[in-house]
Amino acid sequence: MSVARFRLPFLGFVTPLLIWLAFPGGGELWLLLAVALVPFILCLYSLTGKQAFVLGYLVGLACYGLQLYWLVTVLSKYGGLPLFIAVPVLFLLLSYMAVYMAIFGWCGSLMLRHFSPLALLVGLPSLWVGLDWLRSFLFSGFPWMDLGYGVAGVPLLVQSADLFGHHLLTFLLLLLNTQIVLLILRWQNRTENILPMVVTISMIGVVAAYSTWRQGDVDRILQLPGTEVLSVGVVQGNIDQSMKWSPDQQQRTVGTYLAATDTLVAERNAELVVWPETALPFYPTAYPGMYEMYNGLARSGTAVLTGAPWYEIADIEKRQINYFNSAQLYLPDGSIAGSYYKSHLVPFGEYVPLKRFLPFLAPLVEAVGDFSPGRIEGTLDFGNARIGVLICFESIFGDMGRKWVEKGANVLVNLTNDAWYGRSSAPYHSMAMTVLRAVETRRSIVRSANTGISGFIDPLGRVEGASEIFTPWSGARTVPLLTQTTMFVRWGYLFGPLCCLCGFGLVAVIWVRKKRSGGEKGS
Repeated sequence: MSVARFRLPFLGFVTPLLIWLAFPGGGELWLLLAVALVPFILCLYSLTGKQAFVLGYLVGLACYGLQLYWLVTVLSKYGGLPLFIAVPVLFLLLSYMAVYMAIFGWCGSLMLRHFSPLALLVGLPSLWVGLDWLRSFLFSGFPWMDLGYGVAGVPLLVQSADLFGHHLLTFLLLLLNTQIVLLILRWQNRTENILPMVVTISMIGVVAAYSTWRQGDVDRILQLPGTEVLSVGVVQGNIDQSMKWSPDQQQRTVGTYLAATDTLVAERNAELVVWPETALPFYPTAYPGMYEMYNGLARSGTAVLTGAPWYEIADIEKRQINYFNSAQLYLPDGSIAGSYYKSHLVPFGEYVPLKRFLPFLAPLVEAVGDFSPGRIEGTLDFGNARIGVLICFESIFGDMGRKWVEKGANVLVNLTNDAWYGRSSAPYHSMAMTVLRAVETRRSIVRSANTGISGFIDPLGRVEGASEIFTPWSGARTVPLLTQTTMFVRWGYLFGPLCCLCGFGLVAVIWVRKKRSGGEKGS
């Protein structure tokens, strides 16, 4: 077999297919992640920088297209955009996401041509993780389904995330893929350098040993008699997204949640019951029917943490009102014990960036809302629980869970409304990303979704009592309230930016070498 065969363009497009087959909501064959990037990287080996950039861009379009196709439903069915606008808007997002893959292609081809095998083992994983980290915050950030999330369903494989977050899992997967590429190229070139393989096996072995030990250690802590716990119930109302905001359905919606709450308290002794994002489809302070909810809370004698839209008058004279996507903690007497206003809003979902220059996206704001961001200030406290709240896609950001733990949270609650996604892979992706927040912080996560997936995630990332999607469901569990601070929360979150510096630093080394060699030839 000739290395020239790697120039065949279609070989690189095997990578998006393998990733889709490996991810939750796709084939869920997570073992494929160990080889998923091999076809793409092999193609880069014999391409010029420009060719690698173009291939990376096209592969990125295919890869993210398979992951984000459901956005057309969000934009058209719920966002009010016609298909002839929704499809191009999706393509614009895919084009942006694909740029990161294109940069990896260009830089990766340079590394493959100029670096030793050992340097490649560091350079390619660092470059990929560094680009993931950049994508997590540039233009408000959209780190949807980094590779490391693909193993979220295998608890033993994710325990090292409490060191350096999910980026460490991605790094290790890139390490494996790079090593396989090196083995193939070694066979092609008849070289005999076993040092890279020794390094790869040693790194994976160390991480595997740590994960095994850490799983047993945390499990032991969870079983200690003195570990604090809280009995929590979750209600998944499965309220039709197209009907929930209808005035004649609002009271029925509240009644649905109250009835399920009464059952959880009576049969499962739930001390706190969690309802999903915007489970109250109205502004509580301005809704006359809130008396039914107050009566229901008093009857059940339980506290409820629920999502609700909220508003505050910022300036009476200027008639300036700020709207928020909020979480409200109601006590049995109807008083509010704590509130949180969502701080990381969804661009083009909860607000439109530069909307003065994008008037054709106005229906999105009209359909969903034009919210203001809040801040993470203090936990919502109930009994011995110090609650940190992740609303909707806040759970895909590692920094959000970390910040709540820094504020003293001993349990995290994820309120979401995944009805927007329809019957797609997105709810399974969202759940997988939430699992890593539990492991990174070693906090229990209680997840309440309007249409699923709801359930309980323990500090080891084990999902208990997960619901099916698009079905009414309720459940209760006793969740542990841990207080230890992980390395990730302290400083391990810096792994991403360090990889970015390392990856692009190595690319800079290549440029310096090329300039020097060019200057010497010219002289």
